[in-house]
Amino acid sequence: MALLKGKMAKKSSKASEELVEFGKKLVNDVEKGRNPNVDIPIRNLSNVTFDKKTQLLKLGSKSAKRFFFNVGHTKKFVQTLEVAKITKNLLDVGKHASLRDVFYMAKRTIPNTKTNIVDEQKETDKAIEDLELVTDNSRELLHINANKMGSVAGNVVIEDKGDTIDWSKLGSGGWSIPSNVEDIKFKKVTSKYVIYMEKAAVWERLHEDKFWEKNNCIIMSSQGQSTRGIRRLLQRLHSEFKLPIYVLTDLDPYGLYIYSVIKFGSISLAHMASELAIPSVRFLGITTDDVNKYELQKHFIKLKDIDLARLKQIKEYQWFKNSKPWQRQFKMMKEFNSKVEIQALSSKGITFISDKYLPEKIKNKEFLE
Repeated sequence: MALLKGKMAKKSSKASEELVEFGKKLVNDVEKGRNPNVDIPIRNLSNVTFDKKTQLLKLGSKSAKRFFFNVGHTKKFVQTLEVAKITKNLLDVGKHASLRDVFYMAKRTIPNTKTNIVDEQKETDKAIEDLELVTDNSRELLHINANKMGSVAGNVVIEDKGDTIDWSKLGSGGWSIPSNVEDIKFKKVTSKYVIYMEKAAVWERLHEDKFWEKNNCIIMSSQGQSTRGIRRLLQRLHSEFKLPIYVLTDLDPYGLYIYSVIKFGSISLAHMASELAIPSVRFLGITTDDVNKYELQKHFIKLKDIDLARLKQIKEYQWFKNSKPWQRQFKMMKEFNSKVEIQALSSKGITFISDKYLPEKIKNKEFLE
């Protein structure tokens, strides 16, 4: 435990030093009469490449300078500095804050103006992402955490902050996955694989059916897009214990994107792909073949224009473009002009997903990669 605390203190000290260097650079600009600026790597598709060798997204070298004395840049410049100050204070006192906390800490009106430093949380969230790139430290190392938005159950025993927690003995709610899972110590892992699902309702179905116990696996969920804590926990289970990871989502463009993010990384967090993505992850969700096999057509939900636009965008992603199996799925989905939710399987029986669908797909290796 003392060794763990020592490592944490060392990481926090390094993050603090990076913030100090960031501040010194700006002070140096002022002292030399230069317009203070921050060089921020561009986080969009134009600056992201797909590394075929590692099967991961990679942030390119393009960046944009943000100047203090520039009407179009000033507010974002000030927001980044304000968040840097808040982060430095957190590191100095050894405390953590949530993304929401940071927003409220930064929100105030600039004296003698009617302008707030921030108006919405997305502004501080983006400033935090800027700091991650500028200091080369994740937000977790900067002592900023996101909300808990996931549950897990399975034959696993961990140690978290000195507490021993058995994932198989936490009642109907399971263990609530924190934002920062870096310092969790695995004491015992006997499960054979992990199933991650986008919907908490599906997790609850599998948990009530004791799917994880009957099949000796781990079940994990979030509420929509997976959090960074969940993605990092999945990666640790895979890399440290060689557990296969399966992703269970709806048959819709957003479900497929969730799978893509877990497998290859996300465009906005391409700089962290090596810490979050799992190239070997397999798609176990609803496919167009399942629609025909289980006669799920009566559960079709017509795709909206926004869904079709998203499907077209995903289809053109470099990491999907040359995959014949995936291109076939995209083509059939467009022909259906519909999506299907996982819960459609309950029409075959409330426990059909636990008793037949998942066990058979895994046994017969009916998954996409």
